[in-house]
Amino acid sequence: MEFKDYYKILGVSKNATADEIKKAYRQLAKKYHPDKNPGDKSAEEKFKEISEANEVLSDPEKRKKYDQLGSNWKQYQTAGGAGASDWFDQFSSGRSNSSYRYSNDMGDIFGNAGGFSDFFESFFGGSFGPKTKTRTAARKGRDYESNLNISLEEAFSGTEREFSVNGRKLKVKIIPGIEHGKKLRLKNQGGEGIAGGDKGDLYLTINIENKSAYERKGNDLYYNLDVDLYTAVLGGKKHLKTLDGKTLNITIPKESDSGNVLRMRGMGMQVYNSKDKGDLFVRIVIRTPKNLSSEEKSLFEKLSKLRK
Repeated sequence: MEFKDYYKILGVSKNATADEIKKAYRQLAKKYHPDKNPGDKSAEEKFKEISEANEVLSDPEKRKKYDQLGSNWKQYQTAGGAGASDWFDQFSSGRSNSSYRYSNDMGDIFGNAGGFSDFFESFFGGSFGPKTKTRTAARKGRDYESNLNISLEEAFSGTEREFSVNGRKLKVKIIPGIEHGKKLRLKNQGGEGIAGGDKGDLYLTINIENKSAYERKGNDLYYNLDVDLYTAVLGGKKHLKTLDGKTLNITIPKESDSGNVLRMRGMGMQVYNSKDKGDLFVRIVIRTPKNLSSEEKSLFEKLSKLRK
């Protein structure tokens, strides 16, 4: 059994005030708390150690008995570690009849560390009445959050992503029609649980980056299709490449105006978790011919006179 220097553990002097002890404990508890150090056994042990030190030094009665013991540690060790209560009776009048309980006022924030050392148990665990040792309650591990960037094309057709979390390789399937800002939950892929509790979850927020010529509005898609003047007047066919790489033949009605919209039913985004699909709206944008030759200008002049 090893003597524990609680003052050294908390980094305070033996004359430290209650507020100084409390402040030192808060700072160390935040640093070494298991939630901030998932899977780090050394941090977990350090957290238990500082919690034990705080349990004694923050309690005036326990601190007094601990201070009396410190300089006489070798004598107690020689006595074989027996009769802890009798040993303390030599230095203080009477015995406390209160049961042992964890009195840390940071419990709601950090939880009980539990698992106090043999040194603590020998002097405080059973010397003052019935022992009611509090164990750490099982708690779910910390949830992780991250962003997952995909293209509009990938949102249209669906995709897969593979990455590593805490050394574990994960594969995520993105089904067609997923929306920007959608959160995906990967159960038990977060931080390690506390005291046997379940692992936390991993939440992925979908960020759709659109570098295509398409505009998405809900489950519908919009596309501006350039049409030359002659096709707009006489009618004809135009080709359009879809987000999944297919080619659509678009019929341009004769005498179409710029801004006319053609509706392609069921050619939009797939509705998330459904077999339904939105529509594709093709907006005609007429492009006036440039750099006309003399002959072309002459023909347009003749046409202009015919239209008067």
